[in-house]
Amino acid sequence: MRPIYVRLTWRDDTGVYPVMMEFGVKSFKGFVSEAATAFSRAVQYTEEKLGTSEKTELDAHFESLAQRADKTKHWTERIVSRTDAILQPNPNAKVEDYLFEKLERKRDRQTNFEALGQDMIDAGSDFGPGTAYGSTLIKVGQAQKKLGKAEKEFVRIASTSFIQPLRKFLEGDMKTLQKERRILESKRLDLDACKNRLRKAKSMEAQANAEQELRVAQAEYDRQAEITKLLLEGVSSAHANHLRCLNDFVEAQMSYFTQSQQYVADLQREMSSGGTTDSFQNIYPSFSANAGPVSPAPDDKRKQARVLYDYDAHDKSELSLLADEVIYVTSEPGQDPDWMIGERGKQKGKVPTAYLEMLN
Repeated sequence: MRPIYVRLTWRDDTGVYPVMMEFGVKSFKGFVSEAATAFSRAVQYTEEKLGTSEKTELDAHFESLAQRADKTKHWTERIVSRTDAILQPNPNAKVEDYLFEKLERKRDRQTNFEALGQDMIDAGSDFGPGTAYGSTLIKVGQAQKKLGKAEKEFVRIASTSFIQPLRKFLEGDMKTLQKERRILESKRLDLDACKNRLRKAKSMEAQANAEQELRVAQAEYDRQAEITKLLLEGVSSAHANHLRCLNDFVEAQMSYFTQSQQYVADLQREMSSGGTTDSFQNIYPSFSANAGPVSPAPDDKRKQARVLYDYDAHDKSELSLLADEVIYVTSEPGQDPDWMIGERGKQKGKVPTAYLEMLN
């Protein structure tokens, strides 16, 4: 026969607490007995709330330890939740990761940086790695993929050294502590019920029986209070462990941001050395920032030409072109008339004459 569950709740200054009682009913008589116990608990809570019944109070030190444990549970859950949201902001991805974790399978998920980097690399390859825009896209894409790998490593370290220890504490030590506190509350209710029966006892025999029950209940309550107190005092060691985890988390953040800054600085330096920061002047060298077209020097044999169509270089001797850009071209003696030497900033290579429109 399936067990029957009855859910009760009681409220005090610290909040509302559910009380779940399981009845492994083997007979109707047993069900009635256990249901009566649950009802009496509810009546006892009500009387305590109204102040018509005595309630055994714990000492101030114990209450202080209990409040600290409640605060530790509350804020640890909040910190774990917030940190988890930073490391993986996608709720659907978090559900998938949770399922794979339960199945004890690893999932190598691509980060947003890595996805962006791969798209940039593919776009640069499609536009032509010999073009200024295409080559720059590839460089930036490679840097984004490095940032993505650094982010993935940070997430791994933060999860291992910070989130997992805190979550393990919540699911292990804190659950045990909460269980023992519920047992202590049950023992306290038994003790107060015994005190109430002793006050109501009329005959000498009833008083003797009530006193015996009270001594047993008091001993069980004291023993459980001592066990719970030891667990509450252990929260201090948990704080010390969480402090070490917090230091590891900050060090992981420091390493991640330092590495990311270095990747971006290297990218910027590479773009500057390759002339990509002056991309407008590289692609349109005939224009300055403050004036119109710049004519070549009288002794300069170069001529200006406008590119009519995109052209992808087939080898290193050729120069890739973008439609509508303006470049300098020269003709060398004995050179194939279908080809000219094109120049774009520091880049130089053969270009097909049919793709050019000569300018004055």
